[in-house]
Amino acid sequence: MAAPRRIPVATMSAYGFGQAAEGFMRMGWGVLLLFFYQQLVGVDAALVGLAIAIALIFDAVSDPIIGAWSDRLHTRWGRRHPMMLVASIPLALGFFGLFNPPDDLSDWQGFFWLLFFGVVTRLAFTFYHIPHLALGAEMAQDYDQRSTLFAYSAFGGAMSVSIAYGLITGYYFPTTPDYDPGFLNPDAYLSMSVAFSFVMAISILLCLWGTRREIPHLREPQERPTAGIRELAGELFIVLRNANFRAVFFGVILYAVIQGVESAFTPFLGVHFWGFTTEDLFLLMFVGWFGFPIAFYLTPKLTFWFEKKYAVMIGLAAWVIAVNIPICLRLLDVPWFPGNESPWVLIIFLAASTVGALCAPIIGASSDSMLADVADEHELDTSIRREGVIYSVRTFSQKGAAAFGTMIGGFLLSMIDFPQYATRGSVDADTVWTLGMIAGPATSIFSLLALLFYLSYRIDRKRHVEITIALDERKASAPIEFEREVAD
Repeated sequence: MAAPRRIPVATMSAYGFGQAAEGFMRMGWGVLLLFFYQQLVGVDAALVGLAIAIALIFDAVSDPIIGAWSDRLHTRWGRRHPMMLVASIPLALGFFGLFNPPDDLSDWQGFFWLLFFGVVTRLAFTFYHIPHLALGAEMAQDYDQRSTLFAYSAFGGAMSVSIAYGLITGYYFPTTPDYDPGFLNPDAYLSMSVAFSFVMAISILLCLWGTRREIPHLREPQERPTAGIRELAGELFIVLRNANFRAVFFGVILYAVIQGVESAFTPFLGVHFWGFTTEDLFLLMFVGWFGFPIAFYLTPKLTFWFEKKYAVMIGLAAWVIAVNIPICLRLLDVPWFPGNESPWVLIIFLAASTVGALCAPIIGASSDSMLADVADEHELDTSIRREGVIYSVRTFSQKGAAAFGTMIGGFLLSMIDFPQYATRGSVDADTVWTLGMIAGPATSIFSLLALLFYLSYRIDRKRHVEITIALDERKASAPIEFEREVAD
């Protein structure tokens, strides 16, 4: 078996830097969007959740189409780079439009404005995100280097999330006498959306520039039929027949449901359940700066020591336990647990968040690396490379589940009649308790089910070596078979 080509550190760094586009988009979309439209624009929370869910579903449906397209694309710049380039400007413009609607919109006008720019933003992001994931699987062909490359990617994404969150809570939306929480400041959304849009476009361009030297070393696209509806459905069915893919697929779905519900409640929970100011929440940025480099170092080590599926399972279990313990202690009104007026509440919250900061990149990088190994097994079974389709089905399920979680979050906010323009400390205790119950223990059942699916994943280092040897033998025999056909 020939030694796989090693990817330069500079190239892996550029690939990881490309995750800044996702990190900044995720923070604007996940932390601010529902809050902005429900609290400031004044659109009913159920309609906001519905618009966000429809945009995510539209995005999810487009994933397999774009993934199949990227697998088939023939250009001198490779399969993935042209699609990533096309995405940069529409993504920036769509994100800017989301946070700059006209004044005095009605519920339905706000709904359609959010829906239109939400679809533009998510579709443009898919044009970047799916080819970017598939590019990573193409570049790294070694079992362990895949974990390293996707650790760079997870680190870049995690650090960008931390920086974006720090900018949101510490710079753009500080607490003032007029705005408590600072998220209620309408003027800050313009400057935030301009800056975040710029960062997303630049990160994509720098990723393209930094990975361009890998284009000659990527696999040549295989000749196959145009991706029509029938062909696409057939490819999806073939991919889903792989048991190891299904294990990751359903694990990701359940994890995404949790993230969808929690993203809808994140600003509400921090401000109203824990009583934090935006300056308190700003400290989460430093938690990320501490935890993410450690996770970057640990990810390849954990996948080497315990195999990839156990790295995911350890990370997921630790994250769920750490996040839920403080919430459950507050919900149960345990006498010795400090109240919101105590500085210990913030310390406990930051400690639990540190565990999450350590675990999230490990979960993401290891899952993506597992799917790259599935792509090899799938090629061995079918003789076709389908990285784009494989990652698109993963993101399809993830976005669909996140859409469901966000929609449920919006409907629940509407159902409990959460007040608009609610200042810190003004929401009644029963409503606050319900927020904590939904964002905490109520979603834990999905985490437990996700662990069971990850446990059924079967590709370890030994199995991947067998797959790689078999693929190399097939490629080596191909010229011989061709010569025999010519002789006959």
